[in-house]
Amino acid sequence: MEIEKIELYGVQMPLARPFRTSFGVTSSRHVILVRVIERGGEEGWGEVVAGEGPWYSYETYETALYVLDKFLIKNVLDCEDISKNNVWAVMSRVKGHNMAKAALEMAVWDLEARLASQPLSRFIGGVRSRIESGVSIGIAGSVSELLKIIGTRLDEGYLRIKLKIEPGWDVDVLSRVRREYPDVPLQVDANAAYRLRDLKTLLKLDEFDLLMLEQPFEHDDLNGHAILSRKLRTPICLDESITSLNALKTAYKLGAVEVVNLKPGRVGGYTEGLAIYRFAVDVGLGFWIGGMLETGIGRGHLVALASLPGVSYPNDISASSRYWKEDIVEPLWVQRNGYIDVPNKSGIGVEVKWGALKKYLEWQREYRKART
Repeated sequence: MEIEKIELYGVQMPLARPFRTSFGVTSSRHVILVRVIERGGEEGWGEVVAGEGPWYSYETYETALYVLDKFLIKNVLDCEDISKNNVWAVMSRVKGHNMAKAALEMAVWDLEARLASQPLSRFIGGVRSRIESGVSIGIAGSVSELLKIIGTRLDEGYLRIKLKIEPGWDVDVLSRVRREYPDVPLQVDANAAYRLRDLKTLLKLDEFDLLMLEQPFEHDDLNGHAILSRKLRTPICLDESITSLNALKTAYKLGAVEVVNLKPGRVGGYTEGLAIYRFAVDVGLGFWIGGMLETGIGRGHLVALASLPGVSYPNDISASSRYWKEDIVEPLWVQRNGYIDVPNKSGIGVEVKWGALKKYLEWQREYRKART
């Protein structure tokens, strides 16, 4: 397959409501959308998930744009026969920058699935017609406010509640939540806000019958996670630490991980993401698909991955209306009774709503294949 043209669209998307984690508060997101077009005119879409600052990862919106513009796009356009089987290797000369790579790689996979007239879910081995939808709730202004938000999300049908925690917003908050909602499937995400010196606090989390504790320590503190895992009954889930298959193998050998949160943007897309998935399933780790405030384009890729048979927990994949004042795809992603339908259309299963994209568009760039 020969890519004729690649387009980048920079949009600023307002969130339906501010979202707070231990990293800070997000009210809107700058997003880079990637569109790849082959010689026959078919297209595929991907999305850069990097934030505006290096809080979650060293990658940012601006570094991703630089790496795409200066290196990755040229590599792909210069290749005479690009495919899902070689696009990762074509970009491998560039070290790191997985979020930039993922946007381009996932667009190529979407394109190839469309050319094969297959839903992307089946194209990658998915088997589910609907996926379990959980919801992530940020740090609220008060516990009373948090309890109301949880009630609203449960009324909407979400099957699992994930709460963001940080030092000072943890044990007492969870105690109140569990008194109000004793039977709700509940997990917590620390976004690396704790250190091993917080061990006494973290051990108290066993009181709350949690599905898992996600990423309590820094991404590179696998020894700390291993120590905590041996002392805590609650399973340890790793997110930021799992940047590659090799990182997962190391964490597994150390006993630092019991559940994997796969975010395809974090690991570079499908090639590495599916390798991580296969290893996790083979060794019996829990597995689910996480999100990074994607638009409906990125959400389509998440839904495809969540359709894989080895996904064992509800996913951080919510309805379009959960995050966005207005999404940029049609049809919108809708959650019903705790599930989101997996599309039967080819590729990611949704199309870009150009009117909405143009409303939020800040800039665009176009790159064409050089002809001799």
